[in-house]
Parts: sequence; C-alpha cells; structure tokens
Amino acid sequence: MSQPFTIRTARTADVPAIRSIIAPLAQERILIAKETVAYYEALPEFRIAESPDGVMLGCGALHIMWEDLAEVRTLATSSVARGLGVGHALVEELLAGARDFGVSRVFCLTFEVDFFRRHGFAVMEDQSVVDPEIYSELLRSHDEGVAEFLDLARVKPNTLGNTRMIRRL
Repeated sequence: MSQPFTIRTARTADVPAIRSIIAPLAQERILIAKETVAYYEALPEFRIAESPDGVMLGCGALHIMWEDLAEVRTLATSSVARGLGVGHALVEELLAGARDFGVSRVFCLTFEVDFFRRHGFAVMEDQSVVDPEIYSELLRSHDEGVAEFLDLARVKPNTLGNTRMIRRL
C-alpha cells in the first residue's frame, strides 16, 4: 500500500506551515521555536511531507555538523497526521540524505526515545563521541544544535529532559 503523502524538498512558501506545525509542539516544550528568519536560513535542510491535496503533514531537517556528523532536527508532524507514518518517512528521507552527503553518524536530541530507537538510534552513553581536536573546532560554532550535541551548559535550560541519541550509518 502506498503512503497517503509525498516527501519533497521545502520551498519558501512552506515556512508559515512549518511554523504552524511546530508552534503547538514548542508550546508543549517538545520542540524549540525559532525566529522566522531561522526557518528561511535553514530551508535547504528541510523535507516536507505533503498530502495529495497539498496540505503539509510534517517536516524535518538534516543539519550537517561536521565531516562525519549530522543532526536530525525540527522533526514534527501535524496532529491530524500522527500515526500515518509521516515521521517514519521523514526520518528515512533525512537518513538517506545523510548518506548522500557522506555522513556516517546522525545525532538527535529528543523526548521521543522509543520512536528514534525504532529507527536505529541509541542513547549516547559516551559523551566523547568526537576527538578533542574536532571538539575544539565545534566549540567555535554559533549553532545551538552543535551546542546541544556537545552538551554545553548554556543550552541546558532549553534541553532539560531531552535525550541525546546517535545512529551510525
């Protein structure tokens, strides 16, 4: 049976719908809301799940962090799309994109531990997943996702209760 939606690359016209899908999840503190400009800046990273009649059902982004490391971020489905396999399809699309980029590890910071486990992610027990030289390079990044990956104290108030997970490709 085919899925009742398609996955495609995001377009500028998608930003309002991306924000509307993320808003209730940000209100529940499941996702962190971003300024509108940040969604436009990250638009090439986003994939969209869309119904046949053009309604956005979900979104997700793949952010490259280093030569061998990327992050699945801003993965969200609309409330009407939950249980339709939208999240699954988006994660698989993002992982395929990571492989295309040559990335060998994908990170996520999530409350949905069981969901990501079903996709091959494991809880990061070893916090030293990058060598000290790369760690010092990553510290120069202004990206909050990199700070979350490095488990820096400055992001702790926004990430309390989240689980850091990683998958090797």
